[in-house]
Amino acid sequence: QVQLAESGGGSVQPGGSLRLSCAASGFTFSSYAMSWYRQAPGKERELVASIAGGGANTNYADSVKGRFTISRDNAKNTVYLQMISLKPEDTAVYYCNVVRWIAGIRYTSWGQGTQVTVSS
Repeated sequence: QVQLAESGGGSVQPGGSLRLSCAASGFTFSSYAMSWYRQAPGKERELVASIAGGGANTNYADSVKGRFTISRDNAKNTVYLQMISLKPEDTAVYYCNVVRWIAGIRYTSWGQGTQVTVSS
């Protein structure tokens, strides 16, 4: 059973930093790309960043480029999101995500989310 457990959220002032973690279990972690999404109140969930299974390839939403860094430790089955220069518009619930294709069927798994609040 796939489990994704986010941690590291909190409240920070604008310009502050946070590092989110997502501990994964129940699948071969290094074989799959991992993603961070976020959902602000009244808005749709949006992709923030993704990282390939080996960690070499990453991509980011334009709104976070240069401020957020996604990384992973395959030995620890954990993916991270380092966030710096946080802005009030980064306030959202952040979710860890993995999509697996098995025998032609798409399986999408989400964590429970961790709240990030950026406010003065």
